[in-house]
Amino acid sequence: MSARKPKPPILTLTPEQENEANSKIKRFMEDRFELDLGSFEAAEILELFTREIAPHYYNRAIFDVQTHLKERFESIESDLWALEKN
Repeated sequence: MSARKPKPPILTLTPEQENEANSKIKRFMEDRFELDLGSFEAAEILELFTREIAPHYYNRAIFDVQTHLKERFESIESDLWALEKN
């Protein structure tokens, strides 16, 4: 039985962003749960969130932008109707 191929991440971080995120994960786990994670464990958690959870935030952001643009377009359309000559 072969292992499932993981989904590719929807976003990528720079090495600096990854290091910062890993540090924050390690600090959170230590402060909140008194767990001393190594760099490998923190990187695995970050990879899980990037692969499995980030798409939900990404899709929500896309939806929010679509809503904003639709509202803006309707406003522009109203402005154009007001400028129309009879």
